[in-house]
Amino acid sequence: MRLQEIKLVNFRKHPELTFAPSDGINLLYGPNGSGKTNILEAVHYCALAKGLNKSLDRECLTFETNYFLLRSRFVDETGVEVFVKVSYEKASDKRIHVNSEELKKYSGLIGRIPCITFSPVEMSIINGSPQERRRFTDNALSQTNKRYLEDLLQYRRVLQQRNALLAESADRGTESGSLGVWTEKLSMLAGSIISSRLEFFDRLLVHLEQIYKEIGLGEVPGFIYMPSFGKLLSKTSDEDISRIMMQRLGEIGSREIYRRQTLLGPHRDDIVFRINDVEIKKYASQGQIRTFLIALKLALQRFVREFTGEPPIFLLDDLFSELDRKRVGKVLQLLEGAGQSIITATETQDIEGVHCIAVSELA
Repeated sequence: MRLQEIKLVNFRKHPELTFAPSDGINLLYGPNGSGKTNILEAVHYCALAKGLNKSLDRECLTFETNYFLLRSRFVDETGVEVFVKVSYEKASDKRIHVNSEELKKYSGLIGRIPCITFSPVEMSIINGSPQERRRFTDNALSQTNKRYLEDLLQYRRVLQQRNALLAESADRGTESGSLGVWTEKLSMLAGSIISSRLEFFDRLLVHLEQIYKEIGLGEVPGFIYMPSFGKLLSKTSDEDISRIMMQRLGEIGSREIYRRQTLLGPHRDDIVFRINDVEIKKYASQGQIRTFLIALKLALQRFVREFTGEPPIFLLDDLFSELDRKRVGKVLQLLEGAGQSIITATETQDIEGVHCIAVSELA
């Protein structure tokens, strides 16, 4: 998938701007505050229906305006064009059109335009809370697995209903009669979700290990998936996971009613990232963490291409900061021929095969 052109109106720092990148590696440069990241965010909106780094729609308006508009044109590997329009007004909800047809749900866009991001803010995936690692996992899988996205959305609805019943049970002083039905529904969805996550990390690790070899880091990366209800044996089936979760939820029923919330499930699981059998979050240097994140996103790029047949658009914000020139060169080698990449930097770089574009020249 490649971005042919995107037009921004009243978006962040850009009252009006048109950006047309090349098919390969693009370097978008300009001083801090010139709006480079804003352009990446606009592309992200058109691919994934939301801003970068959890920003709100209203935060993306140009100062003293009440609407923004994004018009984009993409083309896939077969030459088929996809037109995406995202519009937002303060007085109404965001609206998304794909090929002139308005989407009823934003989730309908997910997977149409495969897109991966790298940003220093995403260091929290490695050293932040479990929620950040779950978000990374859910975003990656939702783009490549429609069933996973459907299961995840359904799980969140069932979880909300079950939590409401737990709160009702706490208020009444006795367990709601329908709680068991919702527990069973939650456990079945949890089995499917966790099984998909385990398979995802198994496949992603193959690519990550290869990336580490190609960069020449001399380290061995790894993952450990940590279910909130306890360790799983290898090759555990969906049904077995559901059964284990049902059993554990039954054991802690009174505690859940007291706490008025579901205490076990995919919404509380974690992923431990490791290098040489040591947990990165606890023992790695900032340089190791940053390098791991870049390698993780490069591995995800290969996973998405393998799974969908489409090379995803790769948005890399401030890639060059804190990386030595040798390591930057290795990363660019891995990006070459792997699809379209858009990188931001404060200055232009004299690098063969990289198309440099000044933000100041865009209009």
